[in-house]
Amino acid sequence: MPMYDYACAECGEFAVLRPLAQWRDPAACPQCGVLSGRIVAGAPAVSALSSAMNRAHAANERSANEPRSTRAGHGMNCGCCSGGRSRGRTRTTGDGAKSFAGARPWMISH
Repeated sequence: MPMYDYACAECGEFAVLRPLAQWRDPAACPQCGVLSGRIVAGAPAVSALSSAMNRAHAANERSANEPRSTRAGHGMNCGCCSGGRSRGRTRTTGDGAKSFAGARPWMISH
């Protein structure tokens, strides 16, 4: 059963657990017994969600106004955005011979 919020003119706000079929009906104030109308008092309890759901909601809120595009015109490992290309494993000597850093020297490649 959901919990609905009501407001008594004399005593203030209170909450009552009621069946869905009675969502429109007024509820009796627990202090004075006067029938009171239903109000929408607050937002849903978003903090009761799991941390993964909270992160997803936060990401949606951040991207709601300014979505970030991954198609900015730069390819993977571009030099301007990633702080320069890292050197690969291939090393070239002065005479043009190539070697591979960390490779096994006894292996023959094709």
